[in-house]
This record gives sequence, structure tokens and C-alpha cells, in this order.
Amino acid sequence: MAHTIFSYLICASVLTLPQISAVGNYPLNVWPKPTTFQWTQPQAILLSPDFTISAPAHRYLGPAVQRYLRQVLTEHHGPLVTPLLNLTSSPPLKALVIAISDPSATLTHGVNESYTLTIPSTGDDAVLKAGTAWGAMRGLESFSQLVFSNPSRVACGLYISDTPLFVHRGVMLDTSRNYYGVEDLLRLIRALSMNKLNVFHWHITDSHSFPIVVPSEPELAAKGAYGEEMTYTAADVKTVVEYGMNYGVRVVPEIDMPAHTGSWAEAYPEIVACANKFWWPAEAVWDDRFAAEPGTGQLNPLNPKTYEVVKNVVHDVVAMFPDQLYHAGADEITPNCWKIDPLVQSFLAKNGTLSQILEMFINSTLPYIIALNRTVVYWEDVLLDANVKVNPSLLPPENIILQSWNNGPNNTKRIVDSGYRAIVSSSDFYYLDCGHGDFLGNNSQYDLPPGTDQGKGGSWCGPFKTWQTIYNYDITYGLTEAESKLVIGGEVALWSEQADPTVMDPRIWPRASAMAEALWSGNRDETGNKRSVEATDRLNEWRYRMVTRGIGAEPIQPLWCIKNPGMCNTVHPM
Repeated sequence: MAHTIFSYLICASVLTLPQISAVGNYPLNVWPKPTTFQWTQPQAILLSPDFTISAPAHRYLGPAVQRYLRQVLTEHHGPLVTPLLNLTSSPPLKALVIAISDPSATLTHGVNESYTLTIPSTGDDAVLKAGTAWGAMRGLESFSQLVFSNPSRVACGLYISDTPLFVHRGVMLDTSRNYYGVEDLLRLIRALSMNKLNVFHWHITDSHSFPIVVPSEPELAAKGAYGEEMTYTAADVKTVVEYGMNYGVRVVPEIDMPAHTGSWAEAYPEIVACANKFWWPAEAVWDDRFAAEPGTGQLNPLNPKTYEVVKNVVHDVVAMFPDQLYHAGADEITPNCWKIDPLVQSFLAKNGTLSQILEMFINSTLPYIIALNRTVVYWEDVLLDANVKVNPSLLPPENIILQSWNNGPNNTKRIVDSGYRAIVSSSDFYYLDCGHGDFLGNNSQYDLPPGTDQGKGGSWCGPFKTWQTIYNYDITYGLTEAESKLVIGGEVALWSEQADPTVMDPRIWPRASAMAEALWSGNRDETGNKRSVEATDRLNEWRYRMVTRGIGAEPIQPLWCIKNPGMCNTVHPM
């Protein structure tokens, strides 16, 4: 097969490196840790001034090759702990040759991301073999992380064979409660790709704002967005989706409904129940609230106009997002919001139930989405909510994936026991917004006498989820081997009540990196023991490299710790 050659020139000179101790199992590491990493005699080899990367012609792999070639020759990364690697006496490495067995494979759910990477110490060509262009991108990322110093050199005499444990590995970002510019979403995609994560779950709309411009329903954004400058046009969406393709990241849209739709009422007040109500009236007990938090409104399934608008929205969003998965929400139906609507009251007076109302909505919208050739993702509530849920007969497992967020591994088990595929986003482990308090303006929890137990600090899902908490979570915990096969992966989630672009990077990274490794190659070593202790120094190094690449990841330790290996651990149980 013909190869396209990309070349980039630099001047090379020999640089003597100070001898400082290594980090992790090897002097240089890849994040997430590869499935198999064989490096019996660690050495490094200079990259030739005319180093090239050759690959089959491919719409998306071609730009990736150019990007990585430029990066490996100009990044000149200086690790926090300089690797103890002597240069070989061999001539500089002249080429990385990429071979792909299935160049026609598209970026879709379950695509083959495996690869092998061989970097000889003899100066012979390095070889990257992958089943698909997307696997080749993962291999290019690994190669780039093995390149360091000035002039550029690369670890050599090694072999990597790598494939992910889970096919779905992502980050969910809420852009309704606070707005994120397109450039922020593109930066997120770059970071996802660096960490071999493959899904950007875009929670676009909610009760607070409707930022996406839907061509057939333009008034939804015109009236429901925070402002004209805080919208996503069809061109913006195309930019994000195409950027994702270039980085091997799928973009899965979520238009949450029928709850979390208060913003729709700005354009269509007649189809939204309890819109713009005070969320929890003074005279009401918690069960009689109108929403789980400020920002009320739920689509009214008893109004025929609702389905006209919904189908227009779904049709246009599906047209903008080519991914096989379409997230339709269906979480947190608040009973009292529907109960105050006259149409609902009339229905209930005739012995109808709220669950039947939700079933009407699902039965009227799910077949339409499926007919558009999409697999539908719902939050777990549609099946597991204690008060308002649908009969499983309306949710064919072959067309449905359920995303868990409550009750830890118990709800994951309930999902797979019911025969559904599961995406795990347990709030006990994977919610990145937890531990930052509450956003109510007059929360009395923050005015208690000194000495009062502050509990979770006002955060419903507190405490803060540390990277270790995330890394150590086994998303198939308590499941049989057969049940585990229905767990397709996981997502960490950043809800944006108290987040926006100013804090996006440190809220997500490097905690999402912890999940990335756990879902790629696991969180246990070859003996079956958890490896978070061993991962600490590697994550310190990886976080630092992300920062040098423009990702504002927060630190996990003082710099002193990695400079003094083992001194920041404890010999006592905590």
C-alpha cells in the first residue's frame, strides 16, 4: 500500500543527561499504562534530523501524523525526573512506519483501537501496526510520550502491545448551566485524545439554558440561550465533531428530556410544565419540590405540540452529530412539577399515573430516534427511579444503553441484570463537581456554630472525588463475568453549576486521567494488586506533561514528592 511521507527537519546534537532516579517501573512511561510493555534493556536513541512518519493515506490519520511529527520534533519535553537512559551507539532513528489492516474502519462505538509499537535500538525503522486509523492514533500518542529532551530522543529497544479493556471511555461536560466556548471544547478533545479517551459526552441543554441553534426550531436558542454570543451554531457543532474525528474522539450529544427542560419554555411556554416556578416553595416539604435544584420545567407529554417540537429538535441534532449514540436524558422526573399542570391533573383524576405519562413520552419519542438509526442512551432513572419509571417492555435492550449515576455498583448490577448495556458514571466515584459545596445563595448549612459537624459540606455528592478514588474504582465490582460483559465502559462527569471555562481543566484533569488508565489497562498490577501507589509518580509526570501541552491540570502532590521517591507515602494505614 502506498504511504504518504511527512518530514520535519531539526538540528541534532548530543546532550549529556544528568543521572537522576527513574519514575515508576521504567525510566520513561506511557499514560495510560499499556497492556503489555516490554523493555528489558532501557536505552534511548536520537531522532534523525530528517525523521519521518509514514502512513497509509487517510482523511484523519494524515493530519494526525503531521501533528505528531511536529510534536515529537519540537516538544523537547523535560521530565520532572530525568530518565536514566543512555544513548545507543546506533545511528539515529530515521522513521516510524505505520501499517493499518483496515483503513476503511470508521470511528464508531466499538471500533478496534488496538496497536503494537516496536522501537528497535539498532536504528532500524520503528513500526506501528494497528487494525484501524484510530488504533494508529493511540499508538502515535504512545510514541510521542516516549520522546523527550533536546535534541529529541526516544526510548528504544522496546515493544508495546496495547488494547483497551472497555470500548467506551469518556468525559461528560454540561454546557447548559454555564457556557463553554468552542475553543474550550476543542481543548477538552485534545486532552481526551492524549489520555486515549474516546468519547466526549456533550450535555448540551438543560433547564438553565438552550445554547444549541436548532435550524428547524431557532427560537429555542434565540430565547433560551444566555445570549447570542453563548450559542453553538451548526457550524460550531461541525467544527467540534470534525475536530473530534481528527483526534479519534467521538462526540455524543445529549438533549435531556422530558425533565430538565425549563429553557424550552422561553420559546414554547405551552409545552413545559411548572416553568419558572420557585424550585422549592416555603410551604412545601422536599417531596413537593418542583425540581431537584433551582431551574424548573418539564416537557408536558400530554400536549401534542410537545412532540412536534421534540421531533424537530431530535431530527436536527441527529443530522448534526453523526455518532451512532444519541443520549436522550430521561433523568430526574420531579413528580410535583407535572402534578400542578391541569392536563396532568385531569389524567391523574382518571386513575392515570405519572409513570404512564412518562411511558407516553418514551413511546412517542424512542421509536422516532431509533428510526433515525441511533442507539439511544438514557440515564438509569427511566428504568430504576423509585417513583416515575417505564415498563422495561418499552425499552428494547438491543436499542438501549443505560447510564448509571446513583447507588454505586448496586445500580450498575440492576441495569445489567435487566439485560441492558451499562455506562458507569457513579456519583460516588466519577462526579467531578462533588465536594465544592452548594450553590444556593442562602444555604443555612454555612452559618452553623463553630464545632458543628459539617458533614459533606453542603455538597449532595460530597466529598471531593480524589484521583485515587477514581483510579481504584472497579466499574464491574460485584458482577459475574457474564454481567461484566454488558458494562461497556464509563464516563467521569462535570456538571457545571459551579464550573465554567476558568476551572474546566483543573476540575477534569488529571482525575479523568485516572479513569482513563483504569478503563484502558486496569488499576491492578500483574499480581492482581491495586497499583495506585505505583501510579502516583507516573501520574505526577503525566500531569506535568499535560500542562506543558496546554492543559491546565491541577497538581496531585508537591513537586518535592517526585523528587524524593517514597518520602510522601506512609507506612501506617489511614
